Amino acid sequence: MEKANVSSLMGFILLGFSDHPHLEAALFVFVLFFYLLTLVGNLTIIFISYLDPLLHTPMYFFLSNLSLLDLCFTTSLAPQMLVNLRGPGKTITYGGCVVQLYISLALGSTECILLAVMALDRYVAICKPLHYVAIMNPRLCQQLASISWFSGLANSLIYATITLQLPLCGNHRLDHFICEVPALLNVLFLLIPPALILTSYGFISQAVLKIKSVEARHKACSTCFSHLTVVIIFCGTIIYMYLQPRNSYTQDQGKFISLFYTMVTPTLNPIIYTLRNRDVKVAVKTLLSKKVCSL
Repeated sequence: MEKANVSSLMGFILLGFSDHPHLEAALFVFVLFFYLLTLVGNLTIIFISYLDPLLHTPMYFFLSNLSLLDLCFTTSLAPQMLVNLRGPGKTITYGGCVVQLYISLALGSTECILLAVMALDRYVAICKPLHYVAIMNPRLCQQLASISWFSGLANSLIYATITLQLPLCGNHRLDHFICEVPALLNVLFLLIPPALILTSYGFISQAVLKIKSVEARHKACSTCFSHLTVVIIFCGTIIYMYLQPRNSYTQDQGKFISLFYTMVTPTLNPIIYTLRNRDVKVAVKTLLSKKVCSL
């Protein structure tokens, strides 16, 4: 108990990539670049979804929530990473580690659930198109978004609290660049949302195969492609990292995988939705043209 109190007062040393000091300058630029892209890309999605009346639909409502999640998730991690990569001091206070643990776990868990909710939205849009507007009404959308956020918060309160109850054993050196929950505490929560998503897309595939028109079938598939790509990148990366045996990859590999899903994935989401989405492109062009005309 005395050792644990000492560690609590001292905080932690995040070793990060200190074993590769020659990479730290490049990693600093890498993290800063993707963090700025995340800010610009996700803020753009949020603003155009709010300002353009044509995007006031369930799909873009959930997409705005996803962008807000990515924005907050990266912001909870990137500043501390940049500080540690920039200078010789690689410490984080005990309180700072606790806050980072709770916030990042809550937001990451919420994103898993929200992606499952977005799969449900695509299922209703394709399998029950005539009843889509009635089923996915604004009230239900707000309730589903609220459930996602509160479930993520509850998951964080449970698992992060359990983690903080584990004995520290006086060890204040963490061989990582972030404070994260041990994998075994979070396995169940990682499996449920992907299972729901796969179930939704199973029904979606059956509905698409019944569509006789090639053009209509292509349109139905295109509405799901962006979401499915995001799911594969986000969930696939995390599941690959946490569910494989620990002795099957080195600690450095785990760090780089964590770097990918914490920094790169939040940047890819707005790019994926923008590049393949005609509505978003039109909304951006309309807002830019209005801005130019008002100058």
